[in-house]
Amino acid sequence: MAFNRTASARWQGAAGPGYKALMASFGNTPVMVIGGGLAGAEACWQLARRGVRSVLHEMRPETPTPAHKTQKLAELVCSNSFRSDDAGHNAVGLLHEEMRRADSLVMACADRTRLPAGGALAVDREGFADAVTAALEAEPLVAIERRRIDRLPESGAAIVATGPLTDGALAEAIQVLTGREALAFFDAIAPIVYADSIDLDTAWFQSRYDKPGPAGSGADYVNCPLDEAGYDAFIQALLEANRIEFKEWEALTPWFEGCLPVEVMAARGPETLRFGPMKPVGLTDPRTGRRPHAVVQLRRDNALGTLYNIVGFQTKLRHAEQTRVFRMVPGLENAKFARLGGIHRNSFIDAPALLDGQLRLKAAPHLRFAGQITGVEGYVESAAIGLLAGRFAAGETDAPPATTAFGALLAHITGPRPEAAGAYQPMNVNFGLFPPLDGRFRGRERKRAHAARALADLDRWLDGRREAA
Repeated sequence: MAFNRTASARWQGAAGPGYKALMASFGNTPVMVIGGGLAGAEACWQLARRGVRSVLHEMRPETPTPAHKTQKLAELVCSNSFRSDDAGHNAVGLLHEEMRRADSLVMACADRTRLPAGGALAVDREGFADAVTAALEAEPLVAIERRRIDRLPESGAAIVATGPLTDGALAEAIQVLTGREALAFFDAIAPIVYADSIDLDTAWFQSRYDKPGPAGSGADYVNCPLDEAGYDAFIQALLEANRIEFKEWEALTPWFEGCLPVEVMAARGPETLRFGPMKPVGLTDPRTGRRPHAVVQLRRDNALGTLYNIVGFQTKLRHAEQTRVFRMVPGLENAKFARLGGIHRNSFIDAPALLDGQLRLKAAPHLRFAGQITGVEGYVESAAIGLLAGRFAAGETDAPPATTAFGALLAHITGPRPEAAGAYQPMNVNFGLFPPLDGRFRGRERKRAHAARALADLDRWLDGRREAA
């Protein structure tokens, strides 16, 4: 993939009436983007594609975070998976396709650095962050400043994309401006294992139902089998293992249901994990010719194939306990860990109450919010809201249709909430957020119908934006 460094210059050279009006409205003042994660990076890219300058403020390496390890933009701090890439049957796969059609930097870099992962889109995390960083450093309409921002700007267009670790003076400034306490939940990081420490005499390569992905062979996961006795012993060890102790104020913070620690899932019942990340369906142990009682899957984490992460095993166990308990899994008895699991606090605003339909803060419309701080969950969802924030900040006024994945996410974080709905909580994209279909559909047919309608409506929306430009 080659990034076109002169695309924005040519767009400016055309100097059509739409561009002239846009630049006059901004006074040629760059948009301030706070945060160099996926959302902030995508917002800057979308601004540049429309000829609008931006300054991207990233506090690393001046100020580190508990989760980041590098100073690269768009660093992936948890899994290396963008989840399913099946646009016809999965809402996040549909979101992938919508972002590709909308000229997403994040998706271009993900496609460039993808790894074998069955039907999922997994990336080489180092290569992905390198690609995003290089593209923005080469873009003449994006200036990158490495410094911490502790105050919200009082004027001028700005996008706050500081992510789920927003804290300190900036978090306090947000709370003062919104008049509300930020909501918070905890998110945990899964361990990463060195590939050469996995015992492949016990474990084997296979994707569920041997399903191949665009970059895979149908054997993209390492599977470690457990019989019933081994599974029961493993669950008991999880329940008894020493965990990180919470401070009093942290104990009241809820977990995000889509990223529960493995020991929290185990505490919900002895069969919870066997019907969750340890489900054995679609897998056959070649040593026995039968489906195992339970399975632990590992997914490739880098292009070299030297690292594998334990799928769905985010955890808050203490490091010594992780090593002891996870080595109980057949095939991982001698596992060497490149990274053990960790834990960090995620914060997000009450977006439906605070933001308008263009992601502007109602109390200060010159500020937009994007990414996980708005209450979307997931890499792609965060980048998608960054994409929309960048387009809105560049002068586009029409929101994407509610029938699209873009529109469904936007409606979730900015639409009204019924009183009976309870507190606003983070959400991955899913077909439950989409408007009902006309007609009766069942199962996979319903998902295909949602996807077909979404992509048709998205194309019309994108064509309208091109004509307006």
